[in-house]
Parts: sequence; structure tokens; C-alpha cells
Amino acid sequence: MKNSITTLVLVFLITISCNETNKSSSDEVLYEVFFREKLAGEYKKISIGDHSFKYNYSYTDRGRGPEYSEDITLNNQNYIISQSIKGFNYRKVPVNEVFSIKGSLASWDNPKEKKTAEIKENELYFRYDGSPGIYEILAQNLISSETGKVKLVPEGEAELVNKTQITLSNGAVLDLIMIKGLDINPTYLWIKDGQLICSIVGNLHVVHQEFRAMRSEMKKLQDDAEDNYLMNISKKLSHSINKVVIQNVNVYCVDSSLLLKQDVFIENETILSISPTGSKIIPEKAKVINGTGKTLMPGMYDMHTHNSKFRGILHIAGGITSVRDLANNKQLKDLSSQFNENEIIGPRIVTFAGIIDGPGPFANQRNVITNLEEGIKEIQVYKNLGYHQIKLYSSIKPEWVEPMAKKAHDLGMRVSGHIPAYMTATQAINKGYNEIQHINMVFLNFLSDTIDTRSPLRFTMPAQHGADLDLKSDEYLNFVKLLKDKNIVIDPTVSIFEDMFVSQKGKVSPTYVKIANRLPVINQRKFYSGGLPKSGKKIKRYADSHSKMLNVINDLYNKGVVIVPGTDGLPGFLYHRELELYVKSGISTKEVLKLATIKSAELTGTSKMYGSVEVGKKADLILIDGNPIENISNIRNVEWTMKEGTLFYAKELYKSIGIKHFK
Repeated sequence: MKNSITTLVLVFLITISCNETNKSSSDEVLYEVFFREKLAGEYKKISIGDHSFKYNYSYTDRGRGPEYSEDITLNNQNYIISQSIKGFNYRKVPVNEVFSIKGSLASWDNPKEKKTAEIKENELYFRYDGSPGIYEILAQNLISSETGKVKLVPEGEAELVNKTQITLSNGAVLDLIMIKGLDINPTYLWIKDGQLICSIVGNLHVVHQEFRAMRSEMKKLQDDAEDNYLMNISKKLSHSINKVVIQNVNVYCVDSSLLLKQDVFIENETILSISPTGSKIIPEKAKVINGTGKTLMPGMYDMHTHNSKFRGILHIAGGITSVRDLANNKQLKDLSSQFNENEIIGPRIVTFAGIIDGPGPFANQRNVITNLEEGIKEIQVYKNLGYHQIKLYSSIKPEWVEPMAKKAHDLGMRVSGHIPAYMTATQAINKGYNEIQHINMVFLNFLSDTIDTRSPLRFTMPAQHGADLDLKSDEYLNFVKLLKDKNIVIDPTVSIFEDMFVSQKGKVSPTYVKIANRLPVINQRKFYSGGLPKSGKKIKRYADSHSKMLNVINDLYNKGVVIVPGTDGLPGFLYHRELELYVKSGISTKEVLKLATIKSAELTGTSKMYGSVEVGKKADLILIDGNPIENISNIRNVEWTMKEGTLFYAKELYKSIGIKHFK
């Protein structure tokens, strides 16, 4: 009898255990996070009660990456009534965000503000940092909305632009939805029965575990949808030109002077003549553009970009018509063709640099080799693809640099990049580097060759110690001499370090303060994250280090070292800030404008056709409202850009991606 009771109890307990296990399994949804095609993390959604959920989300990217624990409770209408988020953002800055509703009053505490305000029942709080959970909730509300729109709190509005039912090759029927209003790029989500199945944003993919095998197929289908969207924008916003006269305009000359009140005649993409206003008859049927009080400049060059089809519009709207691409996938030539043929609006890619990185936990992941022989072969592959330059990354073994540089040089290619871990810039130059990307790599030269610069130490070490660099020391002066003797190019991208070093959490970054309120809600919120984690004495210390970076840029330029303006970030807007910072460093505005135009054209071998406003050259032009020579910030006031016989109005381009124009 006793044994029978024991058996019954065990059966009962096992049954309960199995039920609990099944319940746990059904209430937990697992996703895998891929970054640059590598499994990089996990996203988990757990139901913890009626309308309440817990989310855990993390992934790693070369020592960086977010880590969030999030709780959300919804009301019966599927809107958030309480939310808490704890963890760290991509740059490892602590995150502690809360939101709650009592009656009609909502309270929130996020990186920008702590506030209480009235809220309507159909308004959705959209967090600053957190898991993908908010996108699933937003998608559900947009799909059920009669207007296809949802008002966001504290600000903004999301709109469901398109919902397409797609059957995958495995028979699964999903909805691909397109949302505008959150970001510069439309937000695409794969949904099934209201549940998020997949989110693909550039290199970051979050996919339901059961659909991992379908990720590549979903990406291809989404790519096609994105291409169609951008092609339609190009058709609507590209204005073909034949004969054009820009009347009574001030022409920026190659020596950075202004030729006042000129008529510029253009035909078939070529500048035919430049003459004093009214001195030449305007042809019939010519399009006349009033340039009174404005400056006509050549299209500018961003010398450090990583292009995507969505970034093209920002380049053109910002007055950038030519770029160097300093690391991308091996299909970049296809994108370049789309830009050149104006299938998709974008700049002319004048320099292609193929990236190569070594093995390890911090590898770039775009193109990783495991031994020197693979590296030599990859250089040949890039040469065969028509690339001009090789960019070596942080995980390349120092002993590989010299033979790889020799191979590249033998093929007529330049070598640039990050300085590999446990190596100094001086050593890299002596082993064959022609160019150094990022001003922090210059500063690391004066610290130690024992620093693992594959990790975020490449940022924090210059932030902490950069202020101490002595520009009169023998060590520094010898390095500058080496740069000059070897004709080394420095690509500072100093604006990204302003955002890292100087910005403070809760305050709009000085890097973006002039344009923050022009951008969609998610873009604006990134400007309040505070860059690198810092508090107390570190705040001033990091700012001082950034000031020293500006001092070095000025000193290098004055000593004859070649400086090129590039961004490695938000196209257009960040480029304008880069130029402003060069002027802030002490370089004259006239010289900075030369760097942005003719000097970059000369360095890239394109100055015969581009880089200046001269008769016989291509009409690769931008019209600026104001005079950038008097005030470099006027470079932000681009009214239109002319490229390859096509006119693009900046206001139209910005409107198409949810950005306000400067006027």
C-alpha cells in the first residue's frame, strides 16, 4: 500500500513537472541574433502573466554590444502601461529607463528627460534603449489601427506604409511590413499572426529560432522590397537636365575665392561657360536657376564611408557627390553601378578599399583570414574585382603586415587601416602602411604596443591619456617627420570621437546639436546616449583629450601632412561637422573647403573631371544658401545637388526619408 501511494505521488509530481515544463516552453520565445552573418547573441521573450512580458536581449560586436533586461505590461488595448529597462547600451553606457501610467497621467524617466504628462489611450510609449519587443507591439497596433498610424510618446508618429503577404519556400506565410517615422531608413519587420518572426536592419538580424534556416531567403526578399522602394524614390525625385543656366550666382573657385555674380551655362553634364551675369544670351528652352546670394560649389568628397543603398540619399542631400568606400562587402561594385546609373540615389564611389581582418573574438567579420597565405590570396581577389586599396583591421597579426603590404604594393594598391593590436602606427608605417584611419590610432602610437586595440581600449585609452600628448616632444616630432617622409595620409574622422569623448548622457551630443530636431525619433534619441561611459573627472579629461586631437590635426596640417575629411558615420550631417571641427582646430575655412573638394579630387585621381567649378569639367555641383567661406556652417545649407546630368533638391530628398530641411 505504501509503495502504491509513493508511486502515485511520484506520478503526480512528474505530471506537474511536465506540465510546468510545457508551460514554460510555450511561454518562452527564442530568437537568435546575427551580426555580420555571425551568431552574436540571443533575444528571448517570456510571458510572465496576463499581458506581461520579460525580454532579454544581448549581442556582441568586437567588445561592444547591448545587454538589456526589460519588463513590459500592456492594457487590454495592447498599449504599454508599465515598462522598465535595465542594462547597457551598445557602447556599454548603463541604461535604467522606466515608464508607467496612472489614469491619464504617464510618467517616464529616460536618457533625455524625467517627466509626467497626460497621455491618450491610443498613444504608445517608445523607449530610448531596449529589446526588439517594442517593434512587435508597435506592429500589432499599426496593423489593427484604422488609420495605419500610431502616435508615439514622448514624440513622433509611426505609419504602416505597406503590408505584403509572402509565402516562403518552406510554405510559411508571413507578412512583411514597412514602417516609416521611426528612423531615416524605413523599418521592415517579418510578422506571423502578430508575432515578430524576423527583423533585418543592415548587418543586424534578429530571427525566430524556428525560422533561422529561412533568414537568407527573408533577407533576399526584403532586399528586393527595399530596392523597389528606393528605385521609386529615384524616379520621383531625379530631375533630368540638359541645358541649364545658374544665374547671378557666386562661384567658388579652386583657390577658395569667390567669383561674384556669374552666369554658369551647363549642357549635357558639362560646364560650357562662366561669365558675368547678363553678358551672355541665355538659350531658349534652357532651365534658369536663380542663384542670387548663393554659392555654387563643386560636389564634395567624403573620404571615409561605408556605403549602403539607404545612405546614398543622405550623401547627395548633404552635397557629397564622390566618396571613398573604406570597407564593405564584395558586392560593392553592384551598389556602385546602381548609384552611377541612378537606379538608386547615391554618390560616385571613386575609391574601393577591400577589408581584411585576422581571427579572434574581436574580428571585423566581413572578411576574416586565418593565415598569411589566405591574406595574400584575398589581396589578389580584391585586385581582380577592381579595388584600389586594402584596409587592414585590428586583428591582423603584426608579422603579416609587411608581406601583405608588399603584395598590395606589387599590384599597385595602397594599404591603410586600423593599426593591428600589439603594434604601433610607427611600426605599421615602416611595414608598408600608406594611410592611417582614425585619429585615435595616431594617439595610440604614443602609449604602448602592448594594448589590445582590437577591444574598446582603442577608444578608452586615447580618451584617458590623449590630453597628455606633448606636441613638442621628440617622440611626437619624430613621428610627424616619418609621416611627411613617407607621404602618409591621415584620415581623422574626428567628429565620431567628439561624440564619444565630449557628449554626456541626457544631453544632446555637440556633434549633432545643430540637426537633432530635424531627424526622426530614433535618430534623435541616439544623440542623448552620452558616447563612452564617463563620470566625475573623466568628463573633463575626455573632453581635453578631444581638444588635443584637434590640436594634432591642426599641427599635422600646418606641418604638411596630408589630411582627408571623412566620417565613418551618419552621411552628410557628420561630414559637415567634420569640416566644422577642422575649422575649430585652427585650419582656415578656405583651406578646409579645399580639402573637401579639389585636394580630395587630386588624391583620388579624379580632378580632371571633378573637384572644382571650371569650364570643361563635369557639372558636379551644389548650390549653397549663403557663403561657406565666411562661415563654414553654411555648408549645411545645401539647396540642391547636381550629379551626372541629374538635379536633386535637398528638401525633397530629406522629406522622402522623414528629415526636415534646414529652412
